[in-house]
Amino acid sequence: MSPVLLQLLVLFGGLSMLAFGGGTAVLPDMQRAAVDQYHWLTAREFLDMFAISRAAPGPGSLIVVLVGLKAAGLAGAAAAFVAMFTPSCMAVFILARYWHRAAHAAWRAVVERALAPVSVGLTFASGLSLMRGTEHGWLPWSVTIVSAALFAMTDISPILLLLGGAGALLLVGS
Repeated sequence: MSPVLLQLLVLFGGLSMLAFGGGTAVLPDMQRAAVDQYHWLTAREFLDMFAISRAAPGPGSLIVVLVGLKAAGLAGAAAAFVAMFTPSCMAVFILARYWHRAAHAAWRAVVERALAPVSVGLTFASGLSLMRGTEHGWLPWSVTIVSAALFAMTDISPILLLLGGAGALLLVGS
């Protein structure tokens, strides 16, 4: 087995078990490893892959297939996919049996309350990580902050926010 395939298996196997709240929760670690540690791709390529994985049908965590493909071709794509989805799927399968049996146990409520902020925090960190890689200047930062605030506090459609942000940046020429 090639060293890159082994690196992909170890990286995504570990991230798989940390992905509370979905694959978005581990994006900062994924980006750090793929760009800074292993140099499989550039920061721009990672952001492009993130955009493609969000636009394509299916789970957004399929970005791992694109990273694996760039790192080691088709074998890398397959290794990244298997490593990202197999450990967590097996863990969920096994734990779900016990989780349902403990429906009225006091410890279950404690675990649920403890994991909710962890999931939110990891997702927030992912957003910050992606924002740091793309925002350069006061206007893009302002558009990002205003869009996030409007999205969080109003019922404005995300499509309208995207159009408004793009329009603001086009008007100023950024």
